[in-house]
Order: sequence, then structure tokens, then C-alpha cells
Amino acid sequence: MKEIVGMWRSTKMCALTALTAAVYAAVLIPFKPIPIIPGFTEIRPASVLPVVCSLLFGPAAAWGAAFGNIVGDLFGTLGPGSLFGFVGNFLYGLLPYKLWRALGGGTSLRSGRDLAVLALVCWTSSAACGVTIGWGVDLLGFVPFGALGNIIWVNNFLVSMVLGPVLLRLLWRRAERWGLLYTQIVEGVGRPRTWVLGLVLLVLGTVGGLVLGNAISLGVYKAVPFAFGKGVTGGLGIGLGLVPFVALTFAGAVLL
Repeated sequence: MKEIVGMWRSTKMCALTALTAAVYAAVLIPFKPIPIIPGFTEIRPASVLPVVCSLLFGPAAAWGAAFGNIVGDLFGTLGPGSLFGFVGNFLYGLLPYKLWRALGGGTSLRSGRDLAVLALVCWTSSAACGVTIGWGVDLLGFVPFGALGNIIWVNNFLVSMVLGPVLLRLLWRRAERWGLLYTQIVEGVGRPRTWVLGLVLLVLGTVGGLVLGNAISLGVYKAVPFAFGKGVTGGLGIGLGLVPFVALTFAGAVLL
């Protein structure tokens, strides 16, 4: 995780953070008038950008996605839930390059293996974003996890899988020629020794969070210790029930 803080010492990485934030916000804002859940989320073709920018710019995309989402929220969805939106989008911009590095993704994106790795990257990153934001907004009592968490997860995954390969094939070689890949700028970004444990924890956190979050939110899972939530928005069932899985997700992100 050193590169998350250390990147701020690089002028080029700071510029890539600003670029990511600006482009992300610029694509988010025009779709604010087309809400899925008014005041909380909308149709988001911009969801492909944190994934693409993450694979190219590394940690700069994490900060750029977080700040860009806040700027986008200023145009219609800013509120207490924006704090969780900041964290969720930070994860959404952080995990793709870490997973890609850990799983040994290539640069051509033309092989079946690279596309399979990209699918896993997009699914896991989207799930982490959806679980984090869905958990937080449900905890605040605004929108049920079963609605918002699933919308974010599915929207992010589908958009990034449809548009991601096209944009990456267009941009990867160009970014490499221009010296803009994070691997060309930041030192010490090799795969850490803890990547296997990080991957296991991340998958447990995201899958478990989605399954249990939906079960509690929909009132399917009512066994102790989650019965007191009874699937009600803002109930302690979601708030306490998902804490271990959110913690596993963050632990996995740190170790990757």
C-alpha cells in the first residue's frame, strides 16, 4: 500500500489523479438527470473509467475516482451517503490494478486468459464498491442494501466488461508510449508476497457481503445474531452483520 501515499510525491501521478477525477466527473454529470434511485444513483456509463484508469494509472485512479465521484455528487446526489461513495469509489479505482497485478494480467487484452482475468477484476471491484456503498447508505437509513448495493454492483460490472476491453485496447499502447503507465512512474509496484492471502480475504469479503447483505435486506436471513435487523433499512442487521465482510474486503485490498 506504500504506493497509495507515495504517489503524491510524483508530479505526474498527481496530474493523472486530476485527469481521472476530471474525466470521471465530466461523464457522470450529464447522466445525473436520469436517476435509477433519485438522489442516490443514476445510469452510469462512466463506471468503466475507474477500471480503465486503474489498469493504466494505478493508485492515481483510486484517488481520482474518489474525488471525481464527489464532484459528480455536487450536481444532484451530494449528502451523507457521499462519504461512503468516496470510499466505495476509492476501492473501485484501487482494486483493478492490484488484482490485475496479482493475477498476472497481460497487456494485449486479446487472449481468452486476459479477458477472463478482466472479468474477475471487474466483478470483484464492482462487488467491493457495491457492498461498501450499499452497507453505508443502508446503515444511514436511506436506501435498502438489496436495492442500491445490487444496482451499483451490476451496473459497474456490465459497463466495465462491455466498454473496458475496447477502451483498454485503444489506450494501453498509447499510454505506454507516452510514459503514463503507473509501472513506468512509481517504484516498487511489484506483486507483494501477501497477494494470495489478500485475494482470498477479498473474495470472502465481497461474496459474503453480497450474499449476506441481500439475505438480511430482503428478510430471508433471520437467524441470531442478525434477526433484530429484520431487513429494515437502517436496522442493525445490515449495520453489524456486514462489518466482518467489509473488514475482510479492506484487509484484502491492503494485502494485495
